[in-house]
Amino acid sequence: MSPAQLPDLLLHVAVVRPVFLWGAPGIGKSSLVRDFAASLGLECVTLVGTQLAPEDLIGVPELRDGRSRFAPPESIARDEPYCLFLDELNSSGPDVQKAFYSLILDRRIGAYELPAGSIVIGAGNRSSDNALARPMASALVNRLIHVHLRASWNDWREWAERSGIHRWVLGYLTERPDHLWSAPPKVEESFSTPRSWHMLSDALHSYGDEIDAETLGLLAAGTLGPAHATAFGGYVKIVRHRYGLDAVVRGEAGWPSRPDDRDLLYFLAEAFRARLIKELPAGKNHASPSVRQFAHRAKAMLVELAELSLECGRLVIAPDGDGSPVLPAWFLVEVSRDLPRLVAART
Repeated sequence: MSPAQLPDLLLHVAVVRPVFLWGAPGIGKSSLVRDFAASLGLECVTLVGTQLAPEDLIGVPELRDGRSRFAPPESIARDEPYCLFLDELNSSGPDVQKAFYSLILDRRIGAYELPAGSIVIGAGNRSSDNALARPMASALVNRLIHVHLRASWNDWREWAERSGIHRWVLGYLTERPDHLWSAPPKVEESFSTPRSWHMLSDALHSYGDEIDAETLGLLAAGTLGPAHATAFGGYVKIVRHRYGLDAVVRGEAGWPSRPDDRDLLYFLAEAFRARLIKELPAGKNHASPSVRQFAHRAKAMLVELAELSLECGRLVIAPDGDGSPVLPAWFLVEVSRDLPRLVAART
């Protein structure tokens, strides 16, 4: 489900049963839980699974009236109801996971019981996210209601507009909402998530709009995936110099050809691809005269683009990740007839 759908579900479910939120890194699981607790007027107490030992939950033994008992830690043993947030629960070791059993199901540790009105929510990454995640014991799995979260551009945009996200970040993602999140890579490099875009926004606010291109590139590369960082640099050049795809389509400007405008060329090529996907109909018979005129202009633009960069030309007509064409077959046939060099390079 999307983040916007989560509060209503938690309102009905988390008040009666513990919930576990699954989701990729950086999509806002922790902040969603804190915001939900605040909406109920509950303090949110966070325990991070990777930072705990079993005794941090069970407590240490103490003598009382000649008998020993475990004294739960002060962070858990509270008199007023609260939200207990078990972050990175599935990243903790087996002994720590086992220590959570009674706390999650019975809402109790030793003689201490969570105050009435308290809620328990856990969260963690999936093993497919290349994050630190251990197998969750079946006994623990069966004690939780599981919810899978996905990143949502519409939800994030509403949040970003009221949270002061930098206008370059918001403008770029309005153009390329599919770049809000990317799957974590198998190597140690930055990748795009709602959290990383937020970090980039904060850095841009700190530098101000006079930030130089080199520093901008370093910040983008340090927070986003490589392709998204390059495209973002190109977008900022467009914003700063009022250089847009519409001018190229109208013939008022050519493709940028300077070596240091490589990022700009890459961004415009991606924007051109997105425009073609959006405006070209599946069947040529359904194309209006204006659309046919645009298709004719598009082929000329592809020739010009391929002369500057075969790579960018290939990017425009490339299939999707599964190898399926994303542009209409009739347009690709015309391209293959009129631009055999470009199609040969693609294959």
